[in-house]
Amino acid sequence: MINRRNLLAASAAASLVTPFAGFTAARAQGAAGPIFRFGLVADPQYAPVVPNLRMNRYYAHSLWKLSAAIDELNKHELTFVATLGDIIDRHWESFGHVLPLYDQLKHPRFFVLGNHDFDVAADYLGSVVRNAGMPKAYYDFAGGGYRFIVLDGNDVSTFAPPRGDARRELAAERLAALKAKGAANAQSWNGSLSDAQFTWLTGTLAKARAAGEKVIVMGHYPIYPANIHNLWDAERIVELLTAQDHVVAYFCGHNHAGNFGEVKGKYFVNLCGMVDTPDTTAYAVVEVHADRLEIKGFGREPSRVLKI
Repeated sequence: MINRRNLLAASAAASLVTPFAGFTAARAQGAAGPIFRFGLVADPQYAPVVPNLRMNRYYAHSLWKLSAAIDELNKHELTFVATLGDIIDRHWESFGHVLPLYDQLKHPRFFVLGNHDFDVAADYLGSVVRNAGMPKAYYDFAGGGYRFIVLDGNDVSTFAPPRGDARRELAAERLAALKAKGAANAQSWNGSLSDAQFTWLTGTLAKARAAGEKVIVMGHYPIYPANIHNLWDAERIVELLTAQDHVVAYFCGHNHAGNFGEVKGKYFVNLCGMVDTPDTTAYAVVEVHADRLEIKGFGREPSRVLKI
């Protein structure tokens, strides 16, 4: 049956194939202004529930915040807009309220899935990726001399794999080992990459190098600086990324306060959560220049200039 949700999913999936379809040779050469621009949103975390005043999270307010952000993003010439996880806070029905807002977005859209996107009934866990219009939970796409790599930090976790999946048992083992070490990020609401995904990441980085592409990685979970919100296997990912001279930056959400770090000229940018505060938003437009990234922050998100 064809309905609004199916059409939304099909549109989102199609955007994975041709995000740079309107990209021209003149723009690629950077003759005037940036080579290209893209938008970022982190943690809308919508749910039709009362605010959590202790955590300063206003879940229902994210509908108007996201709608206003889309109105602003539509005023910019963007190659795509990515949401860095936690589209919802809880309940399968919340997707039906927030995903249709993206119909108003004039640009291709990409999703990274976060831990809260799997806070749904067990019967729906296997449908979250499809519901967001994603062919896979981790993937890559390229254009403008860049390859964008989207990671799935829920891959090995205690909450995202369907019941009976071996990754749940592996996640319990990894979490227990981290707790035994007293690791700050040994939290049940974090996760990690499977070895298969890590091998894929290594190969995709090599593919980008062979093609002469720079790399920007996007994930839900931070990996640097050290923080309670970081992926369980953050250290091996940081080690891999910082050893690659063609990697430029890693963008993420999850830590709603935001964060920033730099290692060997690689930037780790943790965007602020949109869901926080009753009336202040948070999102960004990133301009990609030959020698720098210019991040224009809106609301709580700070602006930055990152030299390449």
